[in-house]
Amino acid sequence: MYTQNQILDWQRDQYEHDMRNHFDIISLHKNDRLKHYAMHFAKYAGRLARGDAEPKSIDRTFVDALLVCLSASNTLHQELRHQPMRSNSTFFMRITDASGRVNDAGEKIDHLEPFIDIAREGNQDIFDALLDYSAAQHLDVDSCLLERRQELKKRQFFIR
Repeated sequence: MYTQNQILDWQRDQYEHDMRNHFDIISLHKNDRLKHYAMHFAKYAGRLARGDAEPKSIDRTFVDALLVCLSASNTLHQELRHQPMRSNSTFFMRITDASGRVNDAGEKIDHLEPFIDIAREGNQDIFDALLDYSAAQHLDVDSCLLERRQELKKRQFFIR
């Protein structure tokens, strides 16, 4: 469904977006960036856990998580590849499980334990869950990414 070139374009576009709009995060040490992304993933798992009590929609959480997933892949020097339907678990369980593993990787940094493979696997699993969700919901990923990046760009009023 998603070509490798399309995914690489998303990663390149995210790098450009991050350099322009999130330099505060890009300028962090890679270990600190990974921890930052892990906290984002935990936040998104929390949004999903709140269900109807969460004011932000699942589709908004989907696109926010995808943006962070792309940023994390760039930090991890990871070429993402969509591997559809690798799990029978629910979207919520897949996101929660994988974000827990990315957080585990962030925690291992402080103990000088191996963490890169764990972080990459968790990030890949989040990516797969997100693209499986987008296919099931018939979302246009390119449009979702473009629209959300434009919203985020407006926050940087002084750059335009």
